[in-house]
Amino acid sequence: MDVNDKLYRKALDRRPLNVRNRWEGEDVGLFSGRDIFAAVKENEAIVLAANARHPLTAKGVLRAAKKHSAAVLIEIAKSETNYCGANFDNLVDSTVQYSRELGHGAVFAMHVDHYGIKGKDDVMKAVAQMGEIVAKGWTSVAIDASHLDDWNNLCATRDVAMHIPPYFGLEAEVGEIKGPGEFSTVEEASYFIGGLNSWGIFPDLIAISNGSKHGTYDKTMGQDEGINLERTQEIAAALRPYGVSIAQHGISGTDIEKCARFRKYGIVKGNVATLFQNVIFGIKMEPDTGNAVIEGDSYVKEADRGIPVELWNEIVAYCDGKGMSRKSGDYKKANLAFCDKILALPDKYLDRILDETEYWAARFIKAFNAEGTADKVIEIVNRRGTWNPLPERKIIADRGNFRADNAPTRGGNDGGDYSE
Repeated sequence: MDVNDKLYRKALDRRPLNVRNRWEGEDVGLFSGRDIFAAVKENEAIVLAANARHPLTAKGVLRAAKKHSAAVLIEIAKSETNYCGANFDNLVDSTVQYSRELGHGAVFAMHVDHYGIKGKDDVMKAVAQMGEIVAKGWTSVAIDASHLDDWNNLCATRDVAMHIPPYFGLEAEVGEIKGPGEFSTVEEASYFIGGLNSWGIFPDLIAISNGSKHGTYDKTMGQDEGINLERTQEIAAALRPYGVSIAQHGISGTDIEKCARFRKYGIVKGNVATLFQNVIFGIKMEPDTGNAVIEGDSYVKEADRGIPVELWNEIVAYCDGKGMSRKSGDYKKANLAFCDKILALPDKYLDRILDETEYWAARFIKAFNAEGTADKVIEIVNRRGTWNPLPERKIIADRGNFRADNAPTRGGNDGGDYSE
């Protein structure tokens, strides 16, 4: 997008205040996830949400986003910040720097993915960290308390969400994502969103368990992608009156043609993580799914892709030393140890990583019907009467109807609360 376009420049003055506070004099197109989710809904599209386990992923995705006038999300999960070079402290700055190198004009949000909550201590830490996240320039948050039973998930999500600006994008999660055969129900999703609404919490998105998994599908073990679009559509239809759509997690390993059908089933956000890591490492992938190929109980390194073979061999030795199998999903934990070495590689390696990252990002953007969504974001931002409106949602749930004793029982509800 042309940074001198009058509508783009007008929209810069309506970016979230935390963004304007840090980058008032910059033309960076960093907007709220809420505006981006609204834009892809209007365009019947899906926004690519790329997990930048290595900061180079953010640069490659922004290149594709600018070239195709597509809004995107750059994200990192709370768990990933423990084993990746990218984290809540540095990823926003890195992404803004990459936008600067591209001459700005890319339209994106910075999304905190899977902010995990497993009990009272996590809730209390979140209350403090949300303020830090706002100050750093993040503009969208996914609260994931799905490890708790449904009543405690509702309570914990509510309490953390109360400390997130209402003009941010907000994603919640019901039903822990475990893989094929694990499905959230319409009942629990409706209860969960209705309960949040009754407390004045209005998620844009809900992540559900619909058969996907995070990481690689090991075909040698009979694993295969199992996203159930029929259940997804049932939940999406039930939540449409609440203004909530589906966030699809675990897309790596899914055929690109199936991804192109997602938008017909209420999905408006598509998370891709492991595939972009495969690109960095130069691991052999299936051409239409991005799933890592396993041969002889090991990932397969391709010499002409990603990092050099010599550095890959260092990673293998490192993971061997940690007792990992050579097809383990824990290879993701090498990201932090080798982040700086990857950034210091000669340009010929960095360029091929960026080129392939851009290639895959563009494939998803096209499959998701997301070309032109950047322009729609600018239109939505500029049509508002104020810079930070509350979501235009009607509360259709009575707070008194949501109690521990009538909560869904998936996950085992004992009527207690997350603090116990």
